[in-house]
Amino acid sequence: MVKRDPNMTVIALGGNAFQTKGDAGTPEDYWRNAYTAARVIVNIVKDGFKVVVTHGNGPQVGIINEWMDSLKHRIPPQTLDVAGAMSQGWLGYMLSQAIHNVLVEEGLLGRVKGAVAIVNRVAVREDDPAWVNPTKFIGSWYTDESEVERLAKEKGWTFKKDPRGGWRRVVPSPDPYKNVEIDAVRTLLNSGWIVVASGGGGIPVIEKKDGKLAGCEAVIDKDLAGEILATSLGAGNFVILTDVDAVYLDFGKHEARKLGEVTVSELEHYYREGYFPPGSMGPKVLACIRFIRNGGMRAAIGHLRDGLEVVKGLKGTQILPDR
Repeated sequence: MVKRDPNMTVIALGGNAFQTKGDAGTPEDYWRNAYTAARVIVNIVKDGFKVVVTHGNGPQVGIINEWMDSLKHRIPPQTLDVAGAMSQGWLGYMLSQAIHNVLVEEGLLGRVKGAVAIVNRVAVREDDPAWVNPTKFIGSWYTDESEVERLAKEKGWTFKKDPRGGWRRVVPSPDPYKNVEIDAVRTLLNSGWIVVASGGGGIPVIEKKDGKLAGCEAVIDKDLAGEILATSLGAGNFVILTDVDAVYLDFGKHEARKLGEVTVSELEHYYREGYFPPGSMGPKVLACIRFIRNGGMRAAIGHLRDGLEVVKGLKGTQILPDR
């Protein structure tokens, strides 16, 4: 088992950290949200943590796919793995530049070399059952059910209700098992960089018997891929910063119960009981369970605005090894 560094923290940001529900999706919206996340990350670095950042891309990879689909009669559309790579460049650029500029504002450039985003592939299996059961939400929100039915018929897309509201397209989300560029991430981190890696869960690739890699039509869950990243690096902490302040049982109901500090066995029990939907909190909880079971010291889920307090164990849901 990999030795754990208590000061190394992998922070997973949701794709909705860049485009929140209700945003028009303008460049100004994206930059505003990127700087909000960057200030949280720099505060965590100021407090002495060595940080790797990963992020989701659900809204963005879907938007890219819609752009390509709308122009398909003039320009051949690309595949989902290529769209994922495009989203890594898009969001990685904005996040790394925002972090760099906040480091300059705080007088920390020098103590930290800066921020760097890498194009990062993550391996999935060819026989994963997820290929026939799409669950990963991507793209825009739709509220008109007749429009959803029309798009499903015209484009062959699958839609499901998003727990946040409305309907969204879903695509296969196979389970990740290896970060292809992990050694490069480790080298950059140990050289003093804040690294943005595994963006959007990584570009999904299948490792063939001859060792070659092939891209595939999927979007990997960023939290499950983030756990692979954190475990492979030997991070002590894995923290998911999202748009809710903690994990809840019976979320959205009158009897909802907030989880503070829980052991991994307690959280596993709730997970098996079906408290966490597969399209929203389920993968986050599963990723935290895996991280602790694989030797992690502490996992946490909380709101982005409380980022430093969540990392320090003061807010959010804190998941610990069994006592």
